[in-house]
Parts: sequence; structure tokens; C-alpha cells
Amino acid sequence: MKAGYNAGIMSFQTMLCDRIAIAKELIKRAEALSRSRARGVEGGAKLCSKLNAELKFLQKVEAGKVVIKESHLRSTNLTHLQAIIESAESLDDVVSVLHVFGYNDQFGEKQTLVVDVVANGGHTWVKAIGRKAEALHNIWLGRGQYGDKSIIKQAEDYVEASRQQPVQYSSPHIIFAFYNSVSSPMAEKLKEMSVSVRGDIVAVNTLQEDPLEENFSSGSESDEDSSYEFLHVGRVDRENVVASVAFPTEIKVEVCNRVNLDITTLITYVSSLSHGGCHLVFKQQVLTEQAAQEREAKVLPLLDAFMEGKELFACECAVNDFQSILDTLGGQGERNRAAALLQRVTVVPDQPSERALKLAISSKINQRSITIFGTGDTLKAITMTANSGFVRAAGNQGVKFSVFIHQPRALTESKEPTASILPKNCPSSDLQ
Repeated sequence: MKAGYNAGIMSFQTMLCDRIAIAKELIKRAEALSRSRARGVEGGAKLCSKLNAELKFLQKVEAGKVVIKESHLRSTNLTHLQAIIESAESLDDVVSVLHVFGYNDQFGEKQTLVVDVVANGGHTWVKAIGRKAEALHNIWLGRGQYGDKSIIKQAEDYVEASRQQPVQYSSPHIIFAFYNSVSSPMAEKLKEMSVSVRGDIVAVNTLQEDPLEENFSSGSESDEDSSYEFLHVGRVDRENVVASVAFPTEIKVEVCNRVNLDITTLITYVSSLSHGGCHLVFKQQVLTEQAAQEREAKVLPLLDAFMEGKELFACECAVNDFQSILDTLGGQGERNRAAALLQRVTVVPDQPSERALKLAISSKINQRSITIFGTGDTLKAITMTANSGFVRAAGNQGVKFSVFIHQPRALTESKEPTASILPKNCPSSDLQ
């Protein structure tokens, strides 16, 4: 008896040490994930915070400050958090983790949904699932504890929310990643819902003597419902792997081929700063700062790369105001480049979308921006802009536009005669 007790203590201590080691390793991986993107991964700090909380709790258990059962040790949040990190590490261009999306359910009620990983620039949503296939299958059949929400119901929420959160006018692709297997009937149901499955798909062995068999054969009021339930009642056999599905190496994304040019983009594209005139110190501080930004990171290659192969549009409001600014401030080279650019652009009438017109005017939102971004919305085009303030302010009012944001560049050619050449010994000079 005493030997068995001691063995149990050793088992608990070994598991506790393993959990603490796993928590420490996951914190390092989460920190690396947060740094994996130039602008950071949104929610990375939240993920690290959750992991640190788990580690502190385990360390309190180790110090004897908290007493828990071995079963509680097995069911910590570490399993789910580890699944999130492994999912994020398996995909490209992860933009956020543990991201909260708002949406309206089928009854029009406002709901929120936490998406574990948002990848591929927003085009992919991943739910990472660490629970065992047996538990998931039983919950689906109504055998779980009160309040347990089945994976299929969660998938319905994901599908509904994704429809209301289009990225470049397409709903994000949904992946459910199972790290402790999923039963084949559940996997099939998810595929019918256009939800991709990642992980081991395991068989369900029908029980020889199932208590539901009598109900099934006696002919209930809903034969279809009874037969469906009976076919899936059984014992999940995790040893019998039907298929193993890895994360897709390439996820096909419907790329939006239309681009709407904002005034700020038109100006940036033709600016002398963007065409080599950045090695100057201007009398205007803002222009000197933009010149330094250009030397550090050239903006034109980014614009060209995004615009390549796409249809270019601009609304009349944007073109007219651009032309007016050009006539007032532009130099001859900037005017020539503007003429060449506008030959590539289809100018369309102002046609702001209904949701754009609902925006309330504020310090960051004016009628001109509503018209330009709203026209891009109507065209189902991505609006290229340096006006990040408007994008944020519109988002705060619940209107999210599909945008490509870049740094601004002003028209500077007419200011060059009064500017001075950047000293060669200036550390920020990058004369290539």
C-alpha cells in the first residue's frame, strides 16, 4: 500500500516537472512567434501572459502552496495553448493569435468569437483543439457535461462569423486542427460545412449491443434523426487511424484583382522623393523626415509589387483633387509621372457604398475620404492609401475597409531648389 502511494507521488512529481518544462519551452516559442512578423503578431503578448500564468500556477503547486489532484494536472490549459503555438508555427504570415471577432448570430444577437490563429494575412482562421477524440465525439452526441459546446456547433459559429468578416471580399478559410484526433463522422460533418480538418482522423467502432438499437429498430417519430444518431454511436478507436491530414502546404486564396487609388497613393507614386530625390535636407521638417524614411525603406517597389497585374481604378473625386494639388505644388517631373500613371488608371464616377455613407464625420473622417474609400468598397477593390488614420477611425465605427497601407510621400520637386544636399558623412545617408 505504502509502495503504491509513493509510486503515485513520484508519478505526480514527474508529471509536474514535465508540465513546468513544457510551459517554459512554450513561453520561448510564443515570444519567438510574437517577433516573427516585422510589425509583430497581434495577441502575442496575450498568449505569453496566459502561458506565464500557467507556469506560475504550476510553480505554486511545486512549492506546496497549492494542492491539486493528478487529474487536474492533466487538464491544464497548457494543452490548448501548445496546440495554438504549434498551429501558428505551421502556417505562413500569422497576423494574430487569440483574436476576438464580433458578429451577429442567426437571431441577430451580437456575439464574439475568439479565433486561435489568424494566418495568411487574414485569409485563414484556425481553431486549435487539444481535447481527445473520445470526449469530442461524446459531446457531439449529447453525452458531455452540461454547458459543453460541441465542435460542430463551434464550427457553425466560425462559418457565420467568417461570412461577416471578409478579407479582400472573400470569407476566411477555416481550419480545425485536432491534436488528439477527431472521429471520422465528425471530420465528415466538418468537411460538409467547408471546414478543413487537420490531424489524425480515427474510426468509430459500432457497439455490438447498443442501448439505442431498440429505439432505432422500433421506428420512432423521426426515423432520419434516429438512424443518424445510431450510426455514429459507438466507441472511438484512436488506434485505428483512418487518415492523417497535415496543414495544407498551400492554401488557395482568392486574390482581389482590383485596386482603388487614394489621393495619398497617387501623390506618393509620383513624388520626387520616391524617385531618387530623397538625399536632401528640406526647410520643411516633415519633408526632411519623409526623405529619411525613403532612404531607409523605398516605397515605390512596394507599390509596384502590389499593383502588378491588377486593374487600377480611381474615383473622380480623388483624381480631381490630385490634379489640383499637382497643379499647385507639383514640379514638371512629378506632373509627367502623374500623366503616365493616370493613363493606366480607369477613372470611375464617385459611388460610395451604403456602409461607407453611414460613417459619422469626425476629425479623422471627412466626406472626401468617405467618397474615395466607399467607391473602392462598391468596386470590391482594395484601396491603396497612406491615410491610416481614416482606416482606424472607420474601423472604430465598425466599418472595415480592404486596404493596402503604405508610408506617405509628399510632392517635393518644387522645394528642391531651397533644400540642401545631405552631407556624405551623415549616418542616415544611403547613397546607392
